[in-house]
Amino acid sequence: MPHPHTRDTIFVEDAAVLQHQALAAGQYLLRLAAPATAERALPGSFIHLRCHEDLPMRRPMSIMRADPGAGWIDILYKVHGQGTDKLARAGNGDTVNLLGPIGNPFKLRGYRNIPLLIGGGVGIPPMVFLAEHMLKQAGTVTPFAVLGSEIPFPFNPRPSGIMVDGIPDAAIACMPLLEDWGIASRLTSRQGYAGCYDGFVTDLARHWLSGLDQEQRQQVEIFSCGPTPMLRAVAALAAEFSLPCQVSLEEYMACAVGGCAGCTVPVYKNGAASMQRVCVDGPVFQADEVFP
Repeated sequence: MPHPHTRDTIFVEDAAVLQHQALAAGQYLLRLAAPATAERALPGSFIHLRCHEDLPMRRPMSIMRADPGAGWIDILYKVHGQGTDKLARAGNGDTVNLLGPIGNPFKLRGYRNIPLLIGGGVGIPPMVFLAEHMLKQAGTVTPFAVLGSEIPFPFNPRPSGIMVDGIPDAAIACMPLLEDWGIASRLTSRQGYAGCYDGFVTDLARHWLSGLDQEQRQQVEIFSCGPTPMLRAVAALAAEFSLPCQVSLEEYMACAVGGCAGCTVPVYKNGAASMQRVCVDGPVFQADEVFP
């Protein structure tokens, strides 16, 4: 049922754990039976999850995938504190309570031909959701994903079979899920992981963009999620190449439904700043409006 204090699109659900997979570096992939959320989730949506019945404070978590027909959502998270430590112990059949789906999504249609998806760390899941959504759109959209992590990736990278012009030959590692969907991806890290580009996501993205001619570059638009310093660098990259860019902000939040205003950020439009809430006014914003 809809939460009585929010828009009628945000639901409270008791979601059963369907799968819970431990991954590298304290990361977990959690599949929840949450049909109301799955039916309404869009790329950029997140949930506010109660990690354990003993902990009243919820944690915001991005949705990585949603299957409206089967009624499940996937959440990729990293253990960081008491709440996620307790969540990591949940087994199949256990129930967790959530609010979802929350937030304004990424652009949903009318894409340029070459969307560039840039995800860093826990910002990778929204890029997966957006990539899957793009696959279902009519037209000739050919996404390219650049994903970075300074801890082991939450999947087993493999050499890509999809060639991407303008990418150094040594940067061949990809995300298998995207590769299986026919979406080109490349991985970056400064940790020396095999097949990964040695540098930041913006370094590899700039290298790729610099190799495009003007006509090709005009077919690119950028979508990104990750830590704030990374998003600031992505916004600067978009401005450097005069490309449209949307970013999904990561912010601490208490209520996640617009009541507490604890997640406000300044947003600049027409030379004036206004404070907007990341939870319900975002989390997706135009990059040049939050990083002018």
